Amino acid sequence: MSTCRGIDLSVYQGVQDWDARKAEGVVFAFAKASEGEHTRDTHFKTHITGIKNAGLIPGAYHFAWPNQDVATEAANYIAAVKAYAGDGFIHWLDLEPRSDGTNYAGRTNAQIAAWAERWIALVQEAYPDRRVGIYTSGDDIAKGHAPADAPLWYPAYPWSGSPSYAEAEAATRPSPSGRTPLFWQFTSSPLDRSICYLTSDELRAWAGSAAAEEDDVPICTSLGKTLDQAPVRGAGTARWAEFSTAVGGRRPVRQDK
Repeated sequence: MSTCRGIDLSVYQGVQDWDARKAEGVVFAFAKASEGEHTRDTHFKTHITGIKNAGLIPGAYHFAWPNQDVATEAANYIAAVKAYAGDGFIHWLDLEPRSDGTNYAGRTNAQIAAWAERWIALVQEAYPDRRVGIYTSGDDIAKGHAPADAPLWYPAYPWSGSPSYAEAEAATRPSPSGRTPLFWQFTSSPLDRSICYLTSDELRAWAGSAAAEEDDVPICTSLGKTLDQAPVRGAGTARWAEFSTAVGGRRPVRQDK
């Protein structure tokens, strides 16, 4: 199965040697933009500028506090990424409990699910021509927290140490709870590394295809239908049926979000 490689970054990572990352085969990179109602990642500008200048497929994520106001959190993220969210920019909601559970405190499973769906809808409304997905764990999926039709970036770490991209690419594609992720984050050492189950050309086409006219490419949002039958602009269509917007997975919770 063809894949492509990527990383994600936050305040806990320094300035990257993007030539070195590209030499490793990295073609996409996502950076933390915001958290909660008011927090911004102080390294976001540096990271996202480097990502875009390197010609990588860019994206950003927001760490969720579902016990805070969803509209305020969505507005925080939208404002944080506004200057960078051009064509092909992928948006992510990072939905996972902190190790102390404080960001989920006082909320039922149904309330967290409704909150996540609303955040995705608000960001999709702000960026109707962009992809909006979710990064979340198997525990969250099992509890019904994540919209089933949002593109999934799935974290699970089956190896100790620092597994290589080649090991992840050779491994069986994860299918937690019967779901099939589009992205798999397989390690946090020495960086958060992920693979996407598309070629780089297919991922670039997928990321940009939401900006097409409706009569060219069906616009399939996180709150709409799956992408299985949507054509790809500027790329072969043979593997589009393999695109997945399912959800699932489990990983150790990190506090570097």
